[in-house]
Amino acid sequence: MSQDQNLECSFCGRKKAETDLLIAGMDAHICDRCIVQAYGIVQEEIAEAKTTSLSNDLILKKPIEIKSFLDEYIVGQEQTKKAMSVAVYNHYKRLLQSKSPNDGVEIEKSNIVLVGETGTGKTLVARTIARMLNVPFAIVDATVLTQAGYVGEDVESILSRLLQAADYDVEKAERGIVFIDEIDKIARKGDNPSITRDVSGEGVQQALLKLLEGAIVNVAPKGGRKHPEQKFIQVNTKDILFVAGGAFSGIDRIISKRLNMQAVGYSASIDEDKIDEDNLLQYIIPADLKSFGLIPEIIGRLPVLSYMNPLDAKTLRAILTEPKNSIIKQYTKLFAMDDVEFSMTEDALQYIVDMAVEYKLGARGLRSLCEAILTDAMFELPGSETSEFEVTRDYAEEKLTKKALQKLKAAS
Repeated sequence: MSQDQNLECSFCGRKKAETDLLIAGMDAHICDRCIVQAYGIVQEEIAEAKTTSLSNDLILKKPIEIKSFLDEYIVGQEQTKKAMSVAVYNHYKRLLQSKSPNDGVEIEKSNIVLVGETGTGKTLVARTIARMLNVPFAIVDATVLTQAGYVGEDVESILSRLLQAADYDVEKAERGIVFIDEIDKIARKGDNPSITRDVSGEGVQQALLKLLEGAIVNVAPKGGRKHPEQKFIQVNTKDILFVAGGAFSGIDRIISKRLNMQAVGYSASIDEDKIDEDNLLQYIIPADLKSFGLIPEIIGRLPVLSYMNPLDAKTLRAILTEPKNSIIKQYTKLFAMDDVEFSMTEDALQYIVDMAVEYKLGARGLRSLCEAILTDAMFELPGSETSEFEVTRDYAEEKLTKKALQKLKAAS
């Protein structure tokens, strides 16, 4: 008995009588207080290791550096590139901030909504930033989403795609970027209350709220419908950056109506600040999204609102050759792999741009036009004796028949 009383903690030296619990090891003892203290130290070390790991994996650059990187791949869209650079920088700075218990300031997420016509580069901006930051990136289509319990996909399927992109590394997925395309397709179908449920409109918006704000969500590992006996993966969306994009077709009428209403009375200053009627999207405000059919709660969780400028002939011409992975550079590399030196005359390039503008094909149409012009050459030249191939305007006109152009327009 006296021998037991002489036992003491090998760490702090407390006698057994002074402790609530003394655990014996091979040649040492540890008391309950030292266990609690050691547990605290272990938790701190784990948290620090995670922060170090995050800072090592994440390549975070300053907003100016992020925009310079975007400039290499995206032509124009200066305002959106600036807005995205700042929002992304602030978001990942938030992840790397020291979690001091004395500091009561908690930085909130800067989720983004991009409004712009189809083919103006909304997805490209998000994809390029994800590549630069070295984080998982997933694109999801809002048109397939429905309210839970109805035919279609639940909103949790969004996170299934992100998990797949992160090779099911939950920690990595929890700091990824999700691009929700066609966000305008889940707009409320009407302002009037109805006995029928808006399961693919307002119902989806309500379900998205918890993801956008930050919550621990049960995700089916292989996607699809949930069922009671299924094993779930828990994903915390607090640090996932959501970028929503949509064409919002018809929103220009809402903006025009609002601007005309504002330009009434003695305070109107239309002469001083002329409205650019060819690009009304630049005047977009959150109230316009509400008028279009997005609920106020979801607009509040997408605080950064930016727009994509429509593509004119000058921008389309630059897209063909200027970006780091421009369309012409890609074809040059493809032909070079077959030892063929490829080039295209200025007249031919201008002809492609003119057709894209005339048939309203957008940036995506440039690729389709080049494909239609070069398909025969890409079929015939590999393995032939030809070492040089130049595309002239006459060659391009010959390959781009009116029928082919109309088919491209229908496809777009």
